[in-house]
Amino acid sequence: MPTTAADSDPLCPGDASALLQPKPVLLVVAVALVDNDGRVLLTQRPEGKALAGMWEFPGGKVEPNETPEAALLRELREELDLDISAACLAPYTFASHSYERFHLLMPLYVCRRWNGQPRPREGQAMKWVRPVKMTELPMPPADIPLVAMLRDLL
Repeated sequence: MPTTAADSDPLCPGDASALLQPKPVLLVVAVALVDNDGRVLLTQRPEGKALAGMWEFPGGKVEPNETPEAALLRELREELDLDISAACLAPYTFASHSYERFHLLMPLYVCRRWNGQPRPREGQAMKWVRPVKMTELPMPPADIPLVAMLRDLL
């Protein structure tokens, strides 16, 4: 098997071949809701769902013919009863992670202004967490690299 620069580069360790395998791409959108104290809202995946019990950024799947922003506004209304203006969503970064059956592409937005108080409407637990404390919580693999970026931002 040929060796690539990434295979021998200590700054790029690991086998990247999993990223190159053909898989369906799942587009999911998420948001870091940041309160006045610099804390970020995380929700816990409920029992019965994949990765149950893990803490994640609120959001969800982007439906066909839906923009990521529209999907995020819809998901936040459905899941947390929040009314947010699209103008308050700032694109920040994204996660790209290969799971066993699909490849996840997840844009992450930052939002500091919304109307209402987050209220879990699907029975999920939620909590406000400082980014430096997020590493203490179990999170889906795709969310983990986003934590360091948020820590640097906030």
